[in-house]
Amino acid sequence: MPKAKKKLTPEQKRIRKAAKAERQKKYQWIFINGKQKRIKRQESVEEYEQREALIRSADPIWLHQNELWEYMQPDDGLLLTEESEDQDALMFLDNDLKEPF
Repeated sequence: MPKAKKKLTPEQKRIRKAAKAERQKKYQWIFINGKQKRIKRQESVEEYEQREALIRSADPIWLHQNELWEYMQPDDGLLLTEESEDQDALMFLDNDLKEPF
């Protein structure tokens, strides 16, 4: 004799319903070669605008912590200071090599 299924409690039903609604928001079903496939939905315009505003105002540390490296801008200030130190050193060497007259 098969085992009787237990009914879900109201809380379990609520959790399953919420999870299903979340999945439906995230994914969509399409047909490929006669078979159903689940793919992620494209971002809506509002989501895209919110993400862009967040990235524009984001701190580089926050971007790094959230693994959004493609949105990080290189810090050119560090490169310029290193080059300027090298140029200063070369200038001192050039002054030492020149004759005083």
